[in-house]
Amino acid sequence: MMSFLSYLVNGISLGSVYAIIALGYTMVYGIAKMLNFAHGDVIMVGAYISFCATQYWGLSPLLSVVVAMLVCTCLGIVIERFAYKPLRQATSLAVLITAIGMSYLLQNAALLIFGANPKVFTSVVSIPSLSLFGGQLLISGEALVTIICNVVIMVGLTLFTAHTKTGKAMRVVSEDRGAAELMGINVNATISLTFAIGSALAAIAGVLMCSTYPTLMPTTGSMPGIKAFTAAVFGGIGSIPGALLGGLLLGVIEIFGRAYISTELGDALVFAVLIIVLLVRPTGLLGKPVREKV
Repeated sequence: MMSFLSYLVNGISLGSVYAIIALGYTMVYGIAKMLNFAHGDVIMVGAYISFCATQYWGLSPLLSVVVAMLVCTCLGIVIERFAYKPLRQATSLAVLITAIGMSYLLQNAALLIFGANPKVFTSVVSIPSLSLFGGQLLISGEALVTIICNVVIMVGLTLFTAHTKTGKAMRVVSEDRGAAELMGINVNATISLTFAIGSALAAIAGVLMCSTYPTLMPTTGSMPGIKAFTAAVFGGIGSIPGALLGGLLLGVIEIFGRAYISTELGDALVFAVLIIVLLVRPTGLLGKPVREKV
């Protein structure tokens, strides 16, 4: 029983990271109708910035996270401005190729700057582990912080999009970009802000992920980024609650699959879920079908 609970907590913790990353995918797709496959590499950049801030610049762990968020926010705006904005009217294939190219650019830039050797990431979490049931169940401080951050981010983002002027503008742009322009909404600024928020969240996810799994290298964000995209599709891409649900379910499925089926098949189970969802419910668990006039 304790093993089951331990796996469940680990799955929720891992799923929380996927959910935070998936938010970046789902927000950008929901508003700009683009798949930013370079998002996974922004995670890696955030983790490297936090690593440098603590190891080389002497900053505190909390301040290193703030610096990583600022750098990734600026990076997200730059990527949107120079890589995606010129392709607003381009085909989906052109956007996809550009996103893949941006991903390789970030990976190789990190390879040139930091080298190929893995770095040992020092956890930014200093709170002690939580012991339950007389010490039979131990929840790490990293897992606690990751789950709490996920809940706070999801609630904050939901309230932001529902009750603030800027958040409502994002929802209008998501529904009808042309109508948003007629209403006086700055569509370019709204899309840039979406990339900025998603990239800042990617920095948080990168730091939390590397605090739990302390190996950092230029390809660190690739697999988590792909899994988070799977989580976004699983929950219903374009839906903030869907990102949360998809991330949590995917994390639990992966951990239980590794524990009870096979450690080698953990990743395969994740992508098997994606295939099944696309076959049974292409819009995802919380997604809604959209009819387009042709």
